[in-house]
Amino acid sequence: MSPALLFGCDFSCAPTPRKPIVVARGGIGAAGELVLAGLQRFTALDAWAEWLRSEPAWIGGFDFPFGLPRELVEHLHWPLAWNALMTHYASLSRAEIRATFAAFCAARPVGGKFAHRATDGLAGSSTSMKWVNPPVAFMLHAGVPPLLDAGASLPGLHIGSNGSRVALEAYPGLLARELIGRRSYKSDEPAKQTAERLAARTDLLAALEAGASRLGLRLALGGAQRAELLGDARGDHIDAVLCLVQAAWSALRASTPGPGYGLPEPFDPLEGWIVTA
Repeated sequence: MSPALLFGCDFSCAPTPRKPIVVARGGIGAAGELVLAGLQRFTALDAWAEWLRSEPAWIGGFDFPFGLPRELVEHLHWPLAWNALMTHYASLSRAEIRATFAAFCAARPVGGKFAHRATDGLAGSSTSMKWVNPPVAFMLHAGVPPLLDAGASLPGLHIGSNGSRVALEAYPGLLARELIGRRSYKSDEPAKQTAERLAARTDLLAALEAGASRLGLRLALGGAQRAELLGDARGDHIDAVLCLVQAAWSALRASTPGPGYGLPEPFDPLEGWIVTA
């Protein structure tokens, strides 16, 4: 059996040619380095979902949440088992999700409007019930069903029908902050695609190539790939690479105790966990 493809996915819940889903593919080299094999872009959700089903074996790090805050789910009296919760969530429209979550927030005091997952605090990520800036609630809604349709396993949450496909929740901001602090390295707005952000991307990529993070993985890439990553001022490509690094770290720890893949034991089987957090 061929080794599983490693990849990181920078996700969009409404991909377009201007803002595609970006996948960074790679593998572990002979010297233990993480070799970037290439980048793929998907301008439609269906095309991305079909690609997931077409690849026979993979371990992927996906930049969207795999679960909702338990506090929120209990308050709404939604199913408390992950599979049943995801089935219910997928049955809702985005308008219904927005209205339900907005009503939840409106009834809560200033400073505590949103509920959070345990992993969000450690990773510094947005709550998975946020519907704008970024719309991670809709990313969960669009992203999880194709993973399930591909038969993927989500360690600690779900055992899929295809044992050769493993999906892990990644978060590029966690690794980026470790390497360059809170410097901004990307923007979707052309006016904010500045020399300072290019310098931050340059430093971030150099740190990845040096293996400077606590994950201990050195990224290997060619000159054209480096130029492509630095040239993407939106940061989607480098975010996909950051997710790839997190997925590779987890893949090397697939046989750790509990859920495996370097995930903690235990974590809330309703909320999910961001790898490396």
